[in-house]
Amino acid sequence: MQNKEKKKDSRLMYIGSTIVLLLLKGKSLLALLKFGKLGGVIFSMAISIGAYALIYPWQFALGIVLLLLIHEMGHVFAAKQKGLPVSAPLFIPFLGAMITMKKTPLDAKTEAYIAFGGPVLGSIGAAGVFLAAYWLDSPVLYSLAYVGFFLNLINLLPIHPLDGGRIATAVSRWLWLVGLVGGLGVIIYLRSWLFFIIWALFAYDLYKKFIRDRNRNVVESVMASFIVPVEHLYAQGAILPGPEHKRELPFSTYCKLEEQRQYVKVQWVSMDFNGIISMPQQGIIKRVLVNGLEHQRTPEDYHIKINCQVEYTRYENDKYYDVPLSSRWKFGISYGLLAAVLIGMMYLVHSVGNINV
Repeated sequence: MQNKEKKKDSRLMYIGSTIVLLLLKGKSLLALLKFGKLGGVIFSMAISIGAYALIYPWQFALGIVLLLLIHEMGHVFAAKQKGLPVSAPLFIPFLGAMITMKKTPLDAKTEAYIAFGGPVLGSIGAAGVFLAAYWLDSPVLYSLAYVGFFLNLINLLPIHPLDGGRIATAVSRWLWLVGLVGGLGVIIYLRSWLFFIIWALFAYDLYKKFIRDRNRNVVESVMASFIVPVEHLYAQGAILPGPEHKRELPFSTYCKLEEQRQYVKVQWVSMDFNGIISMPQQGIIKRVLVNGLEHQRTPEDYHIKINCQVEYTRYENDKYYDVPLSSRWKFGISYGLLAAVLIGMMYLVHSVGNINV
């Protein structure tokens, strides 16, 4: 909105970070009170409304949270249409709102479709606020409509994890370069530390993907621990390995299609141990190592904690970005039209409502 609000950005980010911690603590409270998913949404919305009301009129605070809800529900509806389950919206004061997908899209076309849902429905919500502002001649509603259009426009920047960065996957990944350069100009104009952090993370991700890791397979690792009962082995007089013991374990890997998740099954025959490790992303497994043991012995029982390390390289699905040319044109034209409509609506609100920006 006004220039003075831009100067508050750093302070708001710190306030938002503090409230994020409260929300994380609030998750435990919600579990204790058995609020469920709807309770979590209401709880985080109430926290956000209260936080915004410390700075803005309560009507504006309520309105901005409702507009964020409409935006996120756009993603929810789009994901449901594609048969992908998502979490309930979580509101983070001064940082916005978010949903998480329980399954990843199978292709860039699906990812872009879901990304479009937010700014499309969010823009319709902001248009409704503008009509109400015109009907009631309300300065608060005019300001709210302007901010609603502005937030949806900013979300269209071709920068991950913003919606525009996900839409760009189905149009052209060259748009990421536009976002890298143009996004920096927007940050300078807004003087926003929050957008600078988003831009910096995006820039580093592009560096890793297209420069650092372009010509070499980077080996990553994931750790997992298992508690294995060995009392029966000890009673049989078996020689148990010491804490510094290291070895490679035989393994097999498989995927559950309904979960779209990869698992690694490991085995240590002499320890009578079989374990399953869930992978954070799809990968080509190099080896599974035992990386130390922890003996846990009591008068009643004897266990050994086995620390396993899975080494792997990420699997890049090149077909993910194979989008038909006709779909690229449709997404590209829709992307440009939506951005143009939002800019036009911001100008209209500014003219009719006499908004100072």
